[in-house]
Amino acid sequence: MATQTLAEREEILRPTGVTPLLTTAQLMAVYGVSNWTVNEWVKAGCPVEPTAFRGRRFDLVKVRAWHADAAAALAATA
Repeated sequence: MATQTLAEREEILRPTGVTPLLTTAQLMAVYGVSNWTVNEWVKAGCPVEPTAFRGRRFDLVKVRAWHADAAAALAATA
């Protein structure tokens, strides 16, 4: 079975109304950041979808919205 890209997964899931959830490693790859950075984002309020066994996944749409809000708040204070 071939590995699907994020875009392919989004296309497959679109008719169901479900968005794919990313692992920490996948989120790190999307943003080009380290595990430490993702952990700091979570501490700062980045939205997380909990999973079984203390796991966590990230909804990319929610993470992007969180980043946009954080950037707007930072710009407002500058």
